[in-house]
Amino acid sequence: MEFCPECGAMMLPKEGILKCNSCGHEKSLSNNNEYEVSRDIKESENVKVLGDESDVRPTTTEVCPECGNDKAYYEIKQTRSADEAPTRFFTCTECKYTWREYD
Repeated sequence: MEFCPECGAMMLPKEGILKCNSCGHEKSLSNNNEYEVSRDIKESENVKVLGDESDVRPTTTEVCPECGNDKAYYEIKQTRSADEAPTRFFTCTECKYTWREYD
């Protein structure tokens, strides 16, 4: 499998050349490489890129000590020895302030 050096899309073999369906970049096939397409790729099967705007971290009701917002993302990490409770890290969904709580 090869990817287009111009746009990063997958290049497909077509009549003795590799051709990018996105930008049209072409590369000739060398004789020692075999390429085979096992199924047709349809336009609707594009990869969806999630930008920085979408955050999939879990949220909880927790009041931010900086801005007073009542919603925060949370993570639980084991920062001390295994026989002690884990540390909870919170990040405000509004101002992005981060704080932690111990049990």
